[in-house]
Amino acid sequence: MTQPSVILATASYDHTIRFWDAKSGRCYRTIQYPDSQVNRLEITPDKRYLAAAGNPHIKLFDVNSNSPHPVMSYDSHTANVMAVGFQCDGNWMYSGSEDGTVKIWDLRAPGCQREYESRAAVNTVVLHPNQTELISGDQNGNIRVWDLTANSCSCELVPEVDTAVRSLTVMWDGSLVVAANNHGTCYVWRLLRGNQTMTNFEPLHKLQAHNKYILKCLLSPEFCDPHSLIVSNFIPARYLATASADHTVKIWNVDGFTLEKTLTGHQRWVWDCVFSVDGAYLITASSDMTARLWSMASGEAIRVYQGHHKATVCCALHDGAEPSSS
Repeated sequence: MTQPSVILATASYDHTIRFWDAKSGRCYRTIQYPDSQVNRLEITPDKRYLAAAGNPHIKLFDVNSNSPHPVMSYDSHTANVMAVGFQCDGNWMYSGSEDGTVKIWDLRAPGCQREYESRAAVNTVVLHPNQTELISGDQNGNIRVWDLTANSCSCELVPEVDTAVRSLTVMWDGSLVVAANNHGTCYVWRLLRGNQTMTNFEPLHKLQAHNKYILKCLLSPEFCDPHSLIVSNFIPARYLATASADHTVKIWNVDGFTLEKTLTGHQRWVWDCVFSVDGAYLITASSDMTARLWSMASGEAIRVYQGHHKATVCCALHDGAEPSSS
């Protein structure tokens, strides 16, 4: 099976994972996932594997195979796995679960290597670009920084007591972190380096982005492909996307946090979103059973991915180059 240059995958409450040709909208592979719903999808940096976070397992599928079976299953969580991601070289994976733990898994060895106790259901985990800190958000409203070098929690924040932190995102250069909660609010901090390696949070902005739940917040990536920017006539800037239960995705300019665009077209909750590598496009996943491809320049949906039979709750996109082997 020839590996596509652009890998787009979605998962749904219909217990399937679908792979799509991003340009044509054609579904070319469907994996049955009968064990549970899939809460989160993530593609490894080398584009070889797709991680599917379910209840309570994480399963790794070969992107370039037609096999319906996972190549590996990671099994020590005891409840819904709500977050999954990879270190930049793809050597290890991190996860967060409603069982209250954050775990690290070495992909070259079996079993869980490290476990951190959050004491509340973990909804979201992101890896700082320095690759040495994980930041988690939980159902009780706590944000914690896990220092992987010291192997301990180095910082705790509670932006709103008893208001679940639903999603976290970190700017590609490590300068900002955004937390979105169940009240539709985004809290923004500058990330500052102290005398030690520990990251310090400096409050920067409070954004009332939506009147309903924010289910995903995402900062745009570093713009590193000038050719695609020229083709799309898209001017590089730093954006924050917020996907909400109000059926919309809003695009905010990080310089001042002004509303740039509201993406309308989904008929139900928008659960997930992911930027293309150049930031010119956004993929969204919704309870209306579709995923959509949006032009950031026009704010219009230019492709609808239809085929799931129930809510489409997560999506993953890898349209960048693989890391150099050096």
